[in-house]
Amino acid sequence: MSLPLDLLMFAALICCILLGFPVSFSISGIAIIFAFLGWMTGAMDITLLGALGQRVFGVITNSVLIAIPLFVFMGVVLEKSRIAEDLLETMGQLFGRLRGGLGLSVVVVGALLAASTGIVGATVIAMGLIALPTMLRNGYNPRLASGIVCTSGTLGQIIPPSTLLIILSDVMSNSFQQAQYAQGKFNIETISVGQIFAGALLPGLMLVSIYMVYILLRAWFMPSDAPAAKEMMERPSRQAVFTAIVPPILLIVAVLGAILGGVATPTEAASVGAVGALLMAGHRSGGPVKLILLGAAALFYLGIAAGIAPVRFQRNDLNLGDFALGGSYGVLAAIGVAAIAVALLRAWRTGILLPAMTQTMTVTSMIFATIVTASIFSLVFIGLGGEERVGEFLKLMPGGPQGALLFCMALIFVLGFFLDFVEITVILLPLVTPPLILMGHDPYWLAILIAINLQTSFLTPPFGFSLFYLRGAAPKEITTGMIYAGVAPFIGLQLLGMFIIWVYPAIANWLPAVLY
Repeated sequence: MSLPLDLLMFAALICCILLGFPVSFSISGIAIIFAFLGWMTGAMDITLLGALGQRVFGVITNSVLIAIPLFVFMGVVLEKSRIAEDLLETMGQLFGRLRGGLGLSVVVVGALLAASTGIVGATVIAMGLIALPTMLRNGYNPRLASGIVCTSGTLGQIIPPSTLLIILSDVMSNSFQQAQYAQGKFNIETISVGQIFAGALLPGLMLVSIYMVYILLRAWFMPSDAPAAKEMMERPSRQAVFTAIVPPILLIVAVLGAILGGVATPTEAASVGAVGALLMAGHRSGGPVKLILLGAAALFYLGIAAGIAPVRFQRNDLNLGDFALGGSYGVLAAIGVAAIAVALLRAWRTGILLPAMTQTMTVTSMIFATIVTASIFSLVFIGLGGEERVGEFLKLMPGGPQGALLFCMALIFVLGFFLDFVEITVILLPLVTPPLILMGHDPYWLAILIAINLQTSFLTPPFGFSLFYLRGAAPKEITTGMIYAGVAPFIGLQLLGMFIIWVYPAIANWLPAVLY
């Protein structure tokens, strides 16, 4: 009987990560070591590694994943252009006089930033530097204030567009296809990023509502924890509200509307978001307002008009009207390019562009390195018989399909205490989701449940990223213990959200069914 090298392999990976070794090197190194151990003990056919090049090539040529650097760039540019500060200040002035109002404003801003930037670290740090001191000055319980900031920042993982949802959609699509092949189906269905985005939208807004209800109830029953603002906050003018809120909302509508409406692919919509964020940054850094607005309007009109009435000059049956229409498209494109050039120049001169590009490259490299090395890990794990072991184990779970799903969700939740969401998504999920789908669980509903669970991993100590981000940005009087205690009720709210979606799957399934 061969040693359970597949289980030892997974345990060794967790130990290496906990010891602080770089994640991508740990994943690939453990995979290679156990591949040779499996070959030496006869547990694995070493020729299976011949498929390694094909798997890596499949990852780096995956068109869906191209959207990741574009969405990251969009979020970083918006963060560097200080849009979060304006949003927080405006929302604080709107809701500050209400008991618990500052907390509500942080949640609302977190939701808006989630839909426009999707960068958890940037959101938590910005709100930790701006909103947390304001709440403390106005008498908020430090634990509650810390929990609100940490949790609101994680909304970027469940409210689309989100890097987590893009990676998850690719993993779930592969798992869904694998399950259909196992069922003998060859006219297979796939899962698109747009469907996952649509499925996550209502659950994300539901979580926002749950947070807000909790804050209002706590402010009502424990007034000293979330009092009305003591500072005199003037009501913002309509122009200030319009300037702070409307641009990010328009960007959200443009990106999500293009994806959910089927007008553009996620990659195309991500490019729209990146260009829109760049134009907003150019405007905020002192660029010519009229040119930037005119360029944005020209690009918007060009995208719609060219989709409705495209002109292809290589055809030989064009008439004068076609040439005139093509010429007008050229003029619109020229205006848009001029606006982008000016925005790029302003972003460069004000020190926004270079840090944004550097951070985008860093984050993207980390994500893709983890995905590529995870493909090596999963290949060796399958070769050692791990896939069959996981499938058999889930079948033997008491409670049938529901018991198996409950175990997997608990496993993801526990691993979230120690591992990053990317590692869990690309290593564990390809092993457990195909058997769960074969047991009859709806893949779209399953994806949203897992997404909320993975979002919770940002809050669970000791390695929750949101906790680390706030620890670095919080005032000195906020201790690590306060942060941990502050997020505990919100972890419970996350579990409540998962329970609601478990009981009412229509929350996750209704919008994809309507749109697709």
